[in-house]
Amino acid sequence: MRRARPGSPPRGAGERTLTSVGAGTDFDDSQQSGPDEGSRGECADSTALSKLWHITLSVSGAEAPLKEVRRGLEQLAHDHPFLLTSRYAVDHAEIRYWEEARDLHDAAAVALRLWGEHRQTAKLPPWEIVGLEVIDRETYHQRIAEGYGPPPAAPVGVHPF
Repeated sequence: MRRARPGSPPRGAGERTLTSVGAGTDFDDSQQSGPDEGSRGECADSTALSKLWHITLSVSGAEAPLKEVRRGLEQLAHDHPFLLTSRYAVDHAEIRYWEEARDLHDAAAVALRLWGEHRQTAKLPPWEIVGLEVIDRETYHQRIAEGYGPPPAAPVGVHPF
């Protein structure tokens, strides 16, 4: 009898095949729902649907070496793969990403924890959060189409201001 971890391929079977994992069953990908169409709380199983929220988190504090700031933001991007872009200077930074959450309150709560929870592991500067913007996907795209708001997060990555 062969002993192996459950789900491991037989010896000599080559590499494992990676598969894609879709969004959760409570994810709402439609952009057509509006305030006239009823509240999201009216689902049959009384669970709220998730939405995508565009997050802009601004942090600031005492000056830190530019190389350390960049390295910390790159580590944060590695630890939190949903980051779109980070811009930084010696005394402040801006992080932009998409968050999946049930509502604005949940998205904001997760965003407000991001810097503090990763401060040690990513060796981020001891800066404080000085700004937070949370907008839904429809509003984000509307702003971009009208020429308002920040340009789309491209190029992706960590860049100086």
